[in-house]
Amino acid sequence: MSENISNNAIILALLSLNGEIAIQKEYLDSGEVPEDEAEDEQEVLDDLEQAFMEFVDAYKGRARNDETLPSLDELLSGEG
Repeated sequence: MSENISNNAIILALLSLNGEIAIQKEYLDSGEVPEDEAEDEQEVLDDLEQAFMEFVDAYKGRARNDETLPSLDELLSGEG
């Protein structure tokens, strides 16, 4: 991932993706997904999770070099 992306942008991306993953999982678990759309909706979730993991990796690298950043657990729990 580019070093030109700010810490703030990575944090906002992580928080946004984390929220979207939760919404997508809730939708998939709701029983309201039409059968013919279930596979596509699962692919959306898979893509969101892949993007999230890429930002997690970027954040971990930044956090190792910047002790002012909260831990990933603190960030995602809202404590950071």
